[in-house]
Amino acid sequence: MKKIKRRSAIKSIGAISLGMATSSSLRGEVSNLPRYKEDDRLITDILVVGGGTAGVVAAIQAGHSGCRTILVENGSQLGGTITTGGVVFPGLFHAWGRRIIGGPGWELARDAVDLEHGFPDFSRSPGRHWHHQVRVNGPLYAMLAEEKCLEAGVHIRYYETPTSVEFNNNRWTVEIQGKGVRKQIICNQIIDCTGNAAVTSLAGYNTLREAVTQPGSILFILGGYDYESLDLESIPDQYRNMLRHNWRILRGSSGDDDYQPFTPYSLLVVNGADSTTSESHTLANINGRTQVLETLRKLRTLPGCEKIKIVDMRPETAVRETYRIDGVYKISYSDYINGRIFGDSMSYSFYPIDLWREGQPIHQEYLEKDIIATVPLRALIPKGSTNLIVAGRCVSSDRLANSALRVQASCMGMGQTAGAAAALAFNKKTTPLNVPVDELKKMIEDHGGIVPRVS
Repeated sequence: MKKIKRRSAIKSIGAISLGMATSSSLRGEVSNLPRYKEDDRLITDILVVGGGTAGVVAAIQAGHSGCRTILVENGSQLGGTITTGGVVFPGLFHAWGRRIIGGPGWELARDAVDLEHGFPDFSRSPGRHWHHQVRVNGPLYAMLAEEKCLEAGVHIRYYETPTSVEFNNNRWTVEIQGKGVRKQIICNQIIDCTGNAAVTSLAGYNTLREAVTQPGSILFILGGYDYESLDLESIPDQYRNMLRHNWRILRGSSGDDDYQPFTPYSLLVVNGADSTTSESHTLANINGRTQVLETLRKLRTLPGCEKIKIVDMRPETAVRETYRIDGVYKISYSDYINGRIFGDSMSYSFYPIDLWREGQPIHQEYLEKDIIATVPLRALIPKGSTNLIVAGRCVSSDRLANSALRVQASCMGMGQTAGAAAALAFNKKTTPLNVPVDELKKMIEDHGGIVPRVS
C-alpha cells in the first residue's frame, strides 16, 4: 500500500474543511441543519478500534502489511495509558540483557527517547525491574504515533466510538458515532484494542471481569516548594515521600540530561476506577481529580508548602483492569511465571506479577532468572469468533497473569501480532485463528518483531 505522508494527509483534510467553510459562507444562514451528518459507508480491509498502546502498533503493522486500515479512537490523541493516562514508563522492552520487544512499538519508543534523552544500561543487572524502564515524553510520543500511523497509510478517526457490531457475509458492519457524525464502516477484519473488550462484547462474545477490579491511579507533579529547606519533622509521614519524589522530578527536569531511573510522576490511588462506560469513566476521573485537589489543599497548610502548586496532571485516571476476553486459550499464572513457550507464541512479556489491591500492599512476584513469559496467538482470539482479534490488557488470561501482561511494552508486542495476523488473514481469506503460524512469525520478524522460539 502506498504510504501517505503526514503533510499530504493534513493538507487534504484542510482542503475539505476549507471547502465546507467556503460553501457555507456563500449560502449564508441555513435553518433546520441536521444534527448529524450521515455520510456514505466507509469500506476498509482492517478496522482497529482503540488508539492506545496496542491499537497504535496494530494499525501501523496492518498498514505496513499493505492493508487499507482505519483506526477509530474516542479521544483526542493516540497513546492511551502512555499519553492521556501519563504512564510514561512503557516497559519492559528488555529482559536478562537482551531486547524482547521489537517492531513498531520499539521503534516508537526509541524515536521518542532519541529526541529527549538516553537509555538506561540494559547490559547491567537491573536490581529492580524499573531500573530498566524506558522513559518517554508523553506529548512527543502522541505526535510520533500519529505521524507513523499516517506514514503507514492509516486513516485516523478521533472522537468516535462503535455503537453496534454485526457480522454478515464474511464482513463486519460497525456503526460508529462521533461529534456530528454517524457512519457505517464495512471491513473484513476487526482488531479490538479498546482495553475493555468493548467491540468483542458488542459483537456478542463472552467477556470476563473480576467482582472487584484493581484500583486506578491519577498522575501529577507538584512544585512551588524547596524540599531541602523543609522541616521534615513537621510533615506527616504520608506526604514526605511524595514531596521528596516530586523534588527529584523537578530537579531532574531542569537541565539534567542524564537518564533518571525513577518514576517521573507522583500518583494517588483511585479505588474502583473503571473505564468501561462513559459514566464509570467520568466517576473515575472526578474521584481522581478530587483527591489531587484535597491533597493540594492539605499540603498548603504545612510549613514550607504554603506556595505549593500543580505543575502537571494527566487528564484521565489511568485504569488497570476492566474486562478480558474469553479466549480460545487463557494464559494462566503458571504459564506466566514459568515462561511457557507455546507453538503459537508470537510475542514476549516481561514484568513482575503486579496486582494492586484496595487498602492492601501491592502483590508483586518477580520472574526467576532467564524466565520470560510469552503470549500465544490463541489468547488474542475470542472463542467462536471469526475475523476478530484483540490486543492489549483485554488479552485472555487469569487475573494474576493479566496483572503483568497489561503493561505497555507487552501490549505493543500483542498489537504487532494482531496487526500482522489480521493482515495475513485478510490476504488469505481466512480468520486469524487459522493463519499459518510459520508465515505469521515470519511476517512479524520481517517488520522488526521478536518472536519466541522453542530452544
